[in-house]
Amino acid sequence: MRVRRVSGTALARETGEIVYMPPEGEDLLRTLLANWELFIHESVEIDPLVRLAVAHYQFEAIHPFTDGNGRTGRILNSLYLIHENLLTLPVLYLSRYIIEYKAEYYRLLQAVTRDQAWEEWILFLVRGVEVTSHWTLDKIEAIRLLSLNTADHIRSARPKIYSHELVNLIFELPYCRIQNLVDAKLGERQAASRHLRQLVEIGVLRELPIGREKLFLHPKLMTLLTRESNEFQPYS
Repeated sequence: MRVRRVSGTALARETGEIVYMPPEGEDLLRTLLANWELFIHESVEIDPLVRLAVAHYQFEAIHPFTDGNGRTGRILNSLYLIHENLLTLPVLYLSRYIIEYKAEYYRLLQAVTRDQAWEEWILFLVRGVEVTSHWTLDKIEAIRLLSLNTADHIRSARPKIYSHELVNLIFELPYCRIQNLVDAKLGERQAASRHLRQLVEIGVLRELPIGREKLFLHPKLMTLLTRESNEFQPYS
């Protein structure tokens, strides 16, 4: 997307009252984005989490695109944490926290614009990083335990097809195709198909016909990835 050349979407109450109008004019937007970029990279004397909170407000206030500013801003949060070596992978789902406290999120953004109420806003976002970090660690631990349980189950029920690489693959891909196993050099197409069907037989995967293709879904992993709970029913 290009930096917008038209007026931005006004933030309005249900009554129609406009509470925030983003800046207008491509030249002004590019100037503000340049300032935003300099702040991210050069204000290194400021704690990176404080810088994250300020930069997120700044990006959302600039509202540089005609659509997708919220999603882009949330993605930038993860990329920024990687840039600052606070994450090695973009696994911190901070969007979950922002969406859960959406009303508070917008209230605090507006308070910065209206009253320069930075402290409350910064504490809100830093708290979000803390809460989401604990939630993410719990989720990762649940996936790790499921992986161990799955490996034990395959080793016990189908020892001839068991391999560490096969277990890793079905945890890297919540659903996979025969070709994924071939590409991972886990067997030619016929052997790969046989492996996946045996995993279906012992309840690890579920086969889903999609057009001419067949997908092999990993239900327990999908449940962990898409639900709040970290509980799963172990394989018997």
